[in-house]
Amino acid sequence: MASTNRPADPLAKGTFATAKQGFKDLFVWDQRVVVRNDYGEEHCEWQRPEPLKNPFTLFAQLRLRDWAYFSCGFLAWTADAFDFHALSIQTTKLAAYYNQSNTNITTAITLTLLLRSVGAAAFGLCGDKFGRKYPMILNMVILGLLQVATIYAATFQQFLAVRSLFGLFMGGVYGNAISMALENCPTNARGLMSGILQQGYSFGYVLAACANLGVGGTTKSWKIVFWIGAGFSIAIGFMRVLFPESKQFIEAKKAGKNGKTPGAFWVESKAMLKKEWRMCVYCIILMTWFNFYSHTSQDSYTTFMKEQKHLSSAGATRASILMKTGACVGGTILGYTSQWFGRRRTIICSALISGMLIPAWILPTTERGLSASGFMIQFFVQGAWGVIPIHLSELSPPAFRSSFVGITYQLGNMISSPSAQIVNAAAEGIMITTSKGTKSKAYGPVMGVATAIIVIGIAVTTALGPEKKGRHFEEAGPIGTNVVPVKDIESGSVRSEKDGAKAIELTDETGNGKTNVEKV
Repeated sequence: MASTNRPADPLAKGTFATAKQGFKDLFVWDQRVVVRNDYGEEHCEWQRPEPLKNPFTLFAQLRLRDWAYFSCGFLAWTADAFDFHALSIQTTKLAAYYNQSNTNITTAITLTLLLRSVGAAAFGLCGDKFGRKYPMILNMVILGLLQVATIYAATFQQFLAVRSLFGLFMGGVYGNAISMALENCPTNARGLMSGILQQGYSFGYVLAACANLGVGGTTKSWKIVFWIGAGFSIAIGFMRVLFPESKQFIEAKKAGKNGKTPGAFWVESKAMLKKEWRMCVYCIILMTWFNFYSHTSQDSYTTFMKEQKHLSSAGATRASILMKTGACVGGTILGYTSQWFGRRRTIICSALISGMLIPAWILPTTERGLSASGFMIQFFVQGAWGVIPIHLSELSPPAFRSSFVGITYQLGNMISSPSAQIVNAAAEGIMITTSKGTKSKAYGPVMGVATAIIVIGIAVTTALGPEKKGRHFEEAGPIGTNVVPVKDIESGSVRSEKDGAKAIELTDETGNGKTNVEKV
């Protein structure tokens, strides 16, 4: 059936041409989409966004097995966030336990973020090649064991060493969790599910903050929170044992198995990097901004409320919980809205509104005021973040959606890894007078200025980037098994190009087929 959509100019080629086209497309309501026919011929057309469906109707489209995959991905990402924030919200406890400054303790955060990209590459490629199941099981169990090892670190040097290793395995969670959760969702439900999925990060923070509040403020109570994190991570690993490999992954693997050639994995990987290197660089830059965005606005916020606003440990924790509750709500709503409003427009509007809320975020002096302003700014910070899982998945080369999403996200994390140290060091170098007339480190002004710069960076980078909303990435098989059909105009036969090799199907008059494979 012929399409009734208006034809559009083809996708621009080159960095500046793509940026120009992407910026102009922001102001066109219809979405530019690439359509491919059965012969591999592609063209662009303008497609009008579908009206938003009732979220409960979208939920009903997911079968029980789909919910199992999504729930496991969500909980794995939640456990990752719990494990990370178990450290960041207990900075002052750990500083007292190891007799170190807050800045020195945040060195552990930096080391964790630095090594996450290594884990993302290793577990992401394993997930794209062998499936999501067993890499995730291994990943989550080892994460739990490393939480236990952290508890028994006797010296600060041992603590840093364990947290470095912890970061390596933590990096493998995001790519496999996101790809497994979203590839099993219907296309029109992915905006909503992406928003919910990303809020596993905020939900993990809320759980860690609740655990911290429950164990009290004594110095050694940080160990109890780490025990809870260890049990949580290991439980998710065992949960993943209970159901099979992703159905889409198995079907795609079977479909591409017959065309597989020796060394196809590396040939396809090199071909992808040659073709998609600009997209890789763009997504790394975008994820760098986004990781600065979250870490700058969150990691030192509890310390800011305690030291500059004179809140008690319990009051600061309560305000943090409400702040991240706003994040969960905002990420879900705006991720859902992006299905209609567009991925990039949602990100840009959310980021700019969060920038406007910065004064209201850092000026209040009471627990209620800080809770309300924290709720609102994180509504939009995580509102922008809620679009990221599906946006990255749609931008990634389809066969590499686990490794690409994980690596670009974690490389952005690695580049932004000194964010907590930068904020703490800058704040500790500037003294201000608080509302009670005492001197305090300038956490609020430093976080406000840094967040404003980051908001502008996110808005500009997103405005000049591409968007591929509605892409059917789940149809691609594992790396090395993907065949793209291309029509031979002269003979009318169909040939398949795969990983730099050509598989040409020659059909005689009787209909018997024969396939020859030759290197290009």
